[in-house]
Amino acid sequence: MTTSLCLWVLGVAIAFATYTYLGFPLLLLLLAVLRRRRPLTAPLAAWPRITIVLPVYNEEAVVRDTLENLLQLDYPADRRDILVVSDASTDRTDAIVSEYASRGVRLLRLSRRRGKTAAENAALAILGGEIVVHTDASVHVERGALKPLVASFADPTVGVASSRCVSVASTQTHANRADSWYLGYDMWVRHLETLVSGIVGAAGCLHAVRAPTAADVLPETLSCDFAAALLARQRGLRAVSVEDAICFVPRLASLRREYRRKVRTITRGWHTLYFKRALLNPFRYGAFAWILASHKVARWLIPHVGVLGFAALTCLAGSTPWARWGLGLSAVGGLCAALGWWWPEGRALPKLVAGPAYLVIGNLAAMHAFVRAVRRERIPIWEPTRRDTVRPVAAAWPAATCGPQRGRPIW
Repeated sequence: MTTSLCLWVLGVAIAFATYTYLGFPLLLLLLAVLRRRRPLTAPLAAWPRITIVLPVYNEEAVVRDTLENLLQLDYPADRRDILVVSDASTDRTDAIVSEYASRGVRLLRLSRRRGKTAAENAALAILGGEIVVHTDASVHVERGALKPLVASFADPTVGVASSRCVSVASTQTHANRADSWYLGYDMWVRHLETLVSGIVGAAGCLHAVRAPTAADVLPETLSCDFAAALLARQRGLRAVSVEDAICFVPRLASLRREYRRKVRTITRGWHTLYFKRALLNPFRYGAFAWILASHKVARWLIPHVGVLGFAALTCLAGSTPWARWGLGLSAVGGLCAALGWWWPEGRALPKLVAGPAYLVIGNLAAMHAFVRAVRRERIPIWEPTRRDTVRPVAAAWPAATCGPQRGRPIW
């Protein structure tokens, strides 16, 4: 009886993980092939006025480069407005931003530190564009990314347009190299979701929102990029991933820093999902509810199901040799995670170790975030992710995004 129960639990755990990471995207691929193509829409008659919102907190080290990057983007200057929202920065960030006033950059300073979502809420009253573009100080937007992003709104069913994120590193000696693999997989899944129904969360590094959708004031503990897609769906609009709108995201140099980032992000994600939990109703929201449950909920629950599977494997190890092999592989994964956790930031983590380490540490972060969310722990104060600078390879970005290699990660 015990053996049968353990086999059943282990089978469910394996099936759940297989569905989440393989079965779900394959089903999306099948539906994308079978689904009738959406009718073509006429292109925009004229480029709409946009407001680029850039929340910052103590970003004096990068804000000048970020503004120069935004100012050189291929979009009509008379149709573009840049608004920097300073979350009560205490360094020279505000002074540097003020230098760009003559070039059309506005500064809104909050009197006290309140967090990223609060900063974006504060910007609502002074937004002037038909489309609101959100980005981050730590990323680099490809010069030609804005036009395809904004062009998506020629389709009246689109409420949110999200960029394609590409993970880059400042050097070849990097401990967190598996981040690029996972991000590439996630962008592929988002592309398939776009073909079927729509994505369930926008990219925090760069996404655009129709002004009416962007006008909602959110609780300060929520994730605004995740909420954007959910708010759009409640309005009957889609969120889409735009392949040609490329944004380069510097990779965190260590798995310890990646762990802390994921805990923050997923904790806020759980709060956001609970806030808009009605969207999980398949009878009302159909395919979107299925995609939301599969992409977000299932991924976040993988470590909990994995604990049950590990317990079942342990019970079976006394009587079945293959279970002992499974425990051995689990132990190897744990050793890879421990090695990755303590690996020096300035040295390249071997590929054979990088994948398992990233997977284990990522799932531990998801479990930690779930516990924080269940305890109703809030993360209202924004802690910007301090990413490694990627200026040494910036010159290579345009070349890396042309022709057949477009969008490939830079190692």
